[in-house]
Amino acid sequence: MSILPNFLYSTSSPKLILLEKMAGGLPDLTCGQNDGGVDTKCIVVSSQNEREKIEMHSPAFYTACTAGGVLSCGLTHMAVTPLDLVKCNMQIDPAKFKSITSGFEVLLKEQGFKGFFKGWVPTLFGYSAQGACKFGFYEYFKKLFSDVAGLETATKYKALIYLAGSASAEMIADIALCPMEAVKVRVQTQPGFAKGLSDGLPKLILSEGACGLFKGVVPLWGRQIPYTMMKFASFEMIVEMLYKRVIRTQKDQCSKSLQLGVSVAGGYIAGVLCAVVSHPADNLVSFLNNAKGATVRDAMRTLGLWGLFTRGLPLRILMIGTLTGAQWGIYDAFKVLVGLPTTGGVTLPRPRTTRIMNAAPALSTINSSPERFVICSSYQSKISGKSPKNLSSIMCCVVSCVCNFVVSLRYGRRS
Repeated sequence: MSILPNFLYSTSSPKLILLEKMAGGLPDLTCGQNDGGVDTKCIVVSSQNEREKIEMHSPAFYTACTAGGVLSCGLTHMAVTPLDLVKCNMQIDPAKFKSITSGFEVLLKEQGFKGFFKGWVPTLFGYSAQGACKFGFYEYFKKLFSDVAGLETATKYKALIYLAGSASAEMIADIALCPMEAVKVRVQTQPGFAKGLSDGLPKLILSEGACGLFKGVVPLWGRQIPYTMMKFASFEMIVEMLYKRVIRTQKDQCSKSLQLGVSVAGGYIAGVLCAVVSHPADNLVSFLNNAKGATVRDAMRTLGLWGLFTRGLPLRILMIGTLTGAQWGIYDAFKVLVGLPTTGGVTLPRPRTTRIMNAAPALSTINSSPERFVICSSYQSKISGKSPKNLSSIMCCVVSCVCNFVVSLRYGRRS
């Protein structure tokens, strides 16, 4: 950031700003003499037209991704509350809610227009918390696993990096979502249980205890982890394919509006796949949260295998496809707004590499440079100078790094 007000220079090109002796604290660059014979000092002020960018994979980067996740998940799930309400009732009471159209008709007749948004508060809070953890931790775990695997392995098996990162993030996100999801399902499917979050949460705690809020966490994992793995991995691959096969232009050469359009399209396609993969577990979650003391066996007996996979599926495909496309659009729009690139369509983040030293397989030889150092042992002779390509090589690297850390604690850095 420049220390000078922006009205002193043009945003179209850099200018030389002449300052008198009063600019004593600035770099002393003599530009000559003025008409009075007094030396003047000058500094070069660069254009500040561009917004100050956030460094990739910095704390500010992860904070921005977390905030984008809050907006993308919280707002979109709240917006589709009417669809979610009909879907949950079709899963719980198929005799009464026979189809999408009849479901809306029954709700409108019994509860009026306001009934379509029943449970929107726990939906907003729950999915905002889930979105924060899901997107924030996904970016973190994706970078972490890329670093652990190494550049060559991470690039070759990038789909596994996406799957592992999204699954790890979703496990954390579902713990944040579970209490609000339990309240939401009760409010939406049990008439007279509660009006919303303020009275529904205390009532649920009184009836089933605090642990009852997390009763559905395992089925929630069963629904959300496959959903999120498909959501992130398929999105990354679909977006990459769209840039390569359809647009046939490098992502950084496309306009921001086109990049956001690709995000929405890729998100919608990924959402359809997500709905199919996670739908059986979604039926289980709705059944368990609605019936007190119900088990998975009870759900299987009541719904049947075919009903578990198909009941409410068309509506969920419509809802999740639209939802996921909108989520990726909002998330990437927020990233663009704060100066970050959109998601997907580029290579994985380059992991931090560690220089492997070739030395005798003795105790260790420690590098005296200020760079990171690694013990040289017989483990490293198997992969000297190369990225690990299989599990055994990765384990050798891990063992080597641990040994190096122990030796450094024992003997310290040697010059």
